[in-house]
Amino acid sequence: MTYTPAEVRALTPVRRAVELRARQEPDLRDVFLCHAWDDRRGAAKELHDLLEAEGVTVWFSEKDILLGQPFLREIDRGLAKSRTGVVLVTPALLKRVDSRGVSDKELSELLARDLLIPIVHETTYAELRKVSPLLASRNGPDTSDDSMEDIAIKIAELVTVEDELVGAG
Repeated sequence: MTYTPAEVRALTPVRRAVELRARQEPDLRDVFLCHAWDDRRGAAKELHDLLEAEGVTVWFSEKDILLGQPFLREIDRGLAKSRTGVVLVTPALLKRVDSRGVSDKELSELLARDLLIPIVHETTYAELRKVSPLLASRNGPDTSDDSMEDIAIKIAELVTVEDELVGAG
């Protein structure tokens, strides 16, 4: 998989942060997948499955929140137990963030940690900028340029940490 020079510059600090956090807290998931509720059975599920196929451990609400569990508390735990965040930016997410839904709360926490990668899908960075200039300022892949499969491979290369790195310290 090849990266553009801009991707390398933008994503190198994320990789360093993931490696550092892996040394400090080896039991964390690689990724917290932030997505709109409306995408949970479509694009978000596809991305989740592709990431897991690449060996990425993913916190995904559809899988990790069991019936009867407190929804927001489980999301809070998922955020705390993940090394980085992937935000699947879709038209549905833009609506949810703009209306201050759960996705907005997840996004706020991920932005505060400075550990997130946006993936633009079926929308544009220009549309994202209207709703979240901070998120739009982050470099991330766009499914109009790369397939979801290629994006999952790039993310896996970025966030998975070798066992010997986790054991080092």
